[in-house]
Amino acid sequence: MAGEAIRFSEKQLRVLTWWRDGRWEALICDGAVRSGKTFAMGVSFFLWAQAGFDGRQFGVCGKTIASVRRNLLSEVVPYLRRLGMGVRERRGENALSVRFRGHENTFLLFGGRDESSAALIQGSTLAGVLLDEAALMPRSFVEQAAARCSVPGSRLWFNCNPEGPDHWFYREWILKAEERRALRLRFAMEDNPALTERIRARYRRNYSGAFYRRFVLGEWTAAEGRVYDFFDPERDAAARPEGDFSAWRISADYGTVNPASFGLWGRKDGVWYRVEEFYYDSRKAGRQRTDAEYAGDLERLAGGREIQRVIVDPSAASFMETLRRRGFRVVRADNGVTDGLRVTADLLRQGRIAICQNCRDCLREIASYRWEEGGERDAPRKRDDPDMEDMRYFAMALAEDRGGADFAALTVERGSGGIWGRRREL
Repeated sequence: MAGEAIRFSEKQLRVLTWWRDGRWEALICDGAVRSGKTFAMGVSFFLWAQAGFDGRQFGVCGKTIASVRRNLLSEVVPYLRRLGMGVRERRGENALSVRFRGHENTFLLFGGRDESSAALIQGSTLAGVLLDEAALMPRSFVEQAAARCSVPGSRLWFNCNPEGPDHWFYREWILKAEERRALRLRFAMEDNPALTERIRARYRRNYSGAFYRRFVLGEWTAAEGRVYDFFDPERDAAARPEGDFSAWRISADYGTVNPASFGLWGRKDGVWYRVEEFYYDSRKAGRQRTDAEYAGDLERLAGGREIQRVIVDPSAASFMETLRRRGFRVVRADNGVTDGLRVTADLLRQGRIAICQNCRDCLREIASYRWEEGGERDAPRKRDDPDMEDMRYFAMALAEDRGGADFAALTVERGSGGIWGRRREL
């Protein structure tokens, strides 16, 4: 980026200068992925703060502090330095000190992961706050962050990708933008001059259903029908490859009353195949199995192969300990449902993971796996779906291998290269 002039679109330029208009107290940027809203908003936020304030505190918020650094600061800070700002990170304090034209301000970093996060920002006095991924944060955190902006001239900055139309942020902020004195700017991929038509076409190809309408068209729309509506078990189930596999892993959804499912995954030519599986329904069998019995089932599924890791349902603490005692390397699964479904869909669509024809339980579940109707958050129907759970655990573990859940789509618009810029061979 050094030495290169950055081109801004007309809408990005509006973001950079909106704060000069005294009519607005807040900015909302929503819309398609990779549309350039995050970078423009980040630059604008720091320019505004340094132009109008000295010796004040500001908040920079994301779903986690790590995501703030990865998604926003990794791109924005180098550009600020090119503009002549002195930026010093106080990593142990989760803060930045910024000097520019005689003004020095402090920018505190906050993560709004869950309901308890509101307490982290409570008590701060802020001159402004930027909330990246606002729709992924709990309402309590967003409202607490807004309430901390009590300095005269303070303003609010919101950035997000669309969710469902019943989402509280859509109802309380976007639909009420005018009465809240908020400028709403809806972004499309065409608003990002750095995105080529080839890349835009790739995005259009690789989404379908509600995710296409949200991430490509930028619409707040409900998720309906089948979760993996692009996958036809009869057409898309894979034949088991012949020859040796280069690596093996197992994913496990533990169940006592509910069914349990384990998937054996083998890597060949850059693709992870679900080659075998175990499924047990205690209600149908009329007997619950113990941790030791399930561990024996998993050992038989492994079949003496060298298993790199076993990715396990995070609620199954005693089962994980049983596996460790038997010599398995156990990984606690990431149970983020929405991100997990998006990552899994992307990997399936890209052919990075495949379900073999003999994995009948998984193929049966994927054909009937549907979105729950209504509700603020996307959620699949909870009806005996252990194969879908363990497949999601496996997909998220692959994403974590390559730099976090921003891999492959699906926290969407995350990372320096967004969905595509950080993809590496799995």
